[in-house]
Amino acid sequence: MKNILVLLFTVVMSSSVFAEQPVLVVGASFANASTPFNDELNAPLGGVAVGMGSFLSLGNGLVRNQSLSGHVINEAQAGATTFDRMVCNPTCNPEVIWQGYDKQLTKALARVTLRDPQTGDITSINAKYVIITMPNDCLHSDAFGIPQNETSPCTTTEINTSTDNLIALGQRILDLSLTPIFNIPPTYEQMDLPLFQSLFGLSWAVDKDGYDELVNNRLTRIEAELPDAVLLKVWKQFVHLGDGIHPDQKSVTRAAKHIARFIKN
Repeated sequence: MKNILVLLFTVVMSSSVFAEQPVLVVGASFANASTPFNDELNAPLGGVAVGMGSFLSLGNGLVRNQSLSGHVINEAQAGATTFDRMVCNPTCNPEVIWQGYDKQLTKALARVTLRDPQTGDITSINAKYVIITMPNDCLHSDAFGIPQNETSPCTTTEINTSTDNLIALGQRILDLSLTPIFNIPPTYEQMDLPLFQSLFGLSWAVDKDGYDELVNNRLTRIEAELPDAVLLKVWKQFVHLGDGIHPDQKSVTRAAKHIARFIKN
């Protein structure tokens, strides 16, 4: 029975219905405005979405882009870091967690992957590109999974650990013969992180020197260690929507268009 189902699915997969391969998306709030709910209907920040649901995330911006025909598998989670962690705003709750980027990728791949029913080996993946947006790692006090009063801005060692996670994610994608597309983050000056800190009730947010070190570390190492990955400057004309950190609708629309143009070309 399994063999018959796999055969039928393989035939369907080869039909014109699936002529357009979906784009996979992992990341944090830039990619998906919604925080995740668990089985008990608990969620970070009470489940509230960025902008109370009015924020256009990059994932939805890609869906809107006509040249991609709406084929997007988005497993990003607002508030996520590269690693799994519990929410600590204002206190920590081990029953409420964000999933890291590696788990997000596993979920996205499951949507588009066929496996041999006997061996479990991958036989095909109906995707080519994985979009990866900026994580919350080292950006603020609720990005560690420990009480905020025990946190402090990341050391160079901690920044490298965050970048290690992104490098491992990109390598995993490349090993599957897919292409990771990392988004170059906006500049510190384009955002207003002190405003973001105040509005979201955080103990601290990264300052300019820390942010620049974080971004430069990621970009330099990704370029050197993942030469087959893609780095796109999609936030060149970034404008925040008024909360200090999230892009406004025009910024997201331009970013989605930039990514779609790269994919189609």
